[in-house]
Amino acid sequence: MSVSSGVTTTGFGAKTSFSPAFTLRGKSVKHSAIPPHASSKNPAPSHEKPFFLRLPALRGSSIPPHLNGFHKSANPSFFKSTKLSHDKTSNISTLPHVSYQVFARKYRPKTFDDVLGQDHVVRTLRNAITQKRLAHAYLFVGPRGTGKTSTARILAKALNCTGGPRIDFDPDEDVCIEIAEGRSLDVLEIDGASNNGVEQVRDLRESVRFAPARGQFKIFYIDEVHMLSNAAFNALLKTLEEPPPHVKFIFATTEANKILPTILSRCQRFDLRPISTETIAEHLLHIAKMEGINLDQTAAWAIGKGADGGMRDAQSMLDQLVAFCGDHITEDNVLDVFGFTSREKVANLTTSLLARDTPAALSLIQKEAESGRELSQLLGELIGCLRALLVAKLDPSADGEGIPAALWSALLDAAAVYPSDRILAAIDVFAETEGRMKWATNKRLHFELGVIKSIQSLGEVRITDVIKALTRGADLISNEKSPAIQPPDHATPEEPTLQPTPEPEPVQATPEPEQAAKPKASLMGLAGLDSLIDAAPEISAAPVEPEPPPWKEEPKPAAPVPPTAVESNFHHDPLIESALTKFEGKIVSL
Repeated sequence: MSVSSGVTTTGFGAKTSFSPAFTLRGKSVKHSAIPPHASSKNPAPSHEKPFFLRLPALRGSSIPPHLNGFHKSANPSFFKSTKLSHDKTSNISTLPHVSYQVFARKYRPKTFDDVLGQDHVVRTLRNAITQKRLAHAYLFVGPRGTGKTSTARILAKALNCTGGPRIDFDPDEDVCIEIAEGRSLDVLEIDGASNNGVEQVRDLRESVRFAPARGQFKIFYIDEVHMLSNAAFNALLKTLEEPPPHVKFIFATTEANKILPTILSRCQRFDLRPISTETIAEHLLHIAKMEGINLDQTAAWAIGKGADGGMRDAQSMLDQLVAFCGDHITEDNVLDVFGFTSREKVANLTTSLLARDTPAALSLIQKEAESGRELSQLLGELIGCLRALLVAKLDPSADGEGIPAALWSALLDAAAVYPSDRILAAIDVFAETEGRMKWATNKRLHFELGVIKSIQSLGEVRITDVIKALTRGADLISNEKSPAIQPPDHATPEEPTLQPTPEPEPVQATPEPEQAAKPKASLMGLAGLDSLIDAAPEISAAPVEPEPPPWKEEPKPAAPVPPTAVESNFHHDPLIESALTKFEGKIVSL
């Protein structure tokens, strides 16, 4: 069975006739969509199906997919109930409203000049395009909101623009607009988290072989490429190493450590850095000016501080604040909406900490917790303030990193009392507290314990400090007691006179020193040994031979002399045996 249809249309709202032709069992059957009993003035009821759908052979799965439901439009009443756009009865309010475009999409960078905070990446890409030293694979690594996708699209525009590759392309031309909107046939954006299998990589390898449709290159941009499986990475290796000349690969990821080293070695890697708070604040003020919003400088700084280096986060926060505040945004609005803590309160907490005022510090933490502030963010600000003080003590030329000048000078005066190691110890205490607060349910308790420990560490007395104080005091005392050094007398010395040499007196014999009295054994409780000690012969010490002079060779040691009879019978001396026998009261033999 085969089906063919003929459709004839004459203008908008004109009558339309359908003449499907069928070949059923070798016979040609022609039938009009309008049954014989109906005419154009009296159409068939809408509930009645056309004749060809009532045939048993054409029901169910026998109907081709492109004709399934064809009867719904075969009824001319369908066209009468449809209002065309040029009809007077149409209402423009029925059209879908144009959706609001958020700041992150509306102010997305379109050219290399619009990329903020990534000068090292922009300069390298510019020079590569100018010098025609284009690599076949690029890898953009960085945290969220730093411009990975925007930079990839700008690079694709520069490669496929009219007359490209060139860096001074027009972002409003058709090719660039298609790339920016993600509907270009030559620039394929792939989500690595959803297409992370081998089958998707095989499809990519098949599409690599086809030439670009409009531009000079066919560009494959894979976002979150670290989500690909190991098998998918291995399937991509050969194509990535030796792609066709018209193919370029651009990868983006936030976790480069999860990518195989074999993939990293085949790409040029660009590390996009977190954007500074000053750059974010300036860009937010520019957006507010373009949108007619009154944004305070302090509010822009607070948003940039809370964005943590991400421009997209800052733009989303500004969008939310506009919906909350309207046309005027202050710093208090930012603190209330996002739970941030002002710089003044952070400085006051640091001052209480350095002054070892525990009640004031705990009271400030209590007020912030009751106000719904994020204590983890407050702790991070406190650590940053202490770090700035530590750097200022080591480098006096360092600034306060956004802290007002009056508060910064007061903090420097309070920190001058403590050495650098004390402030470093307080930072260590709060770093441990920050790690515990991430997984704790009662974050306020751990924060207060950290404050108490840090205050105690600032006030504890160390042995090194005591030694230094004693040394300093001894030096002061010695300096006070030491007499002043008199300058030498430069008077002319008298001429020496010859004196007669006195005759030497006869040398008298040097009296021998009296030997110290021997201690009595009775003092030690051994009264019987006194007589034995007196009766024992005195043993004179052996004469000590003088050592040979260093310029003479020492004589070789003589052969051992056999012991004499006295030495051999020393242990059997009868005198000693008799003395010990008298002392012990029994016969003692040696």
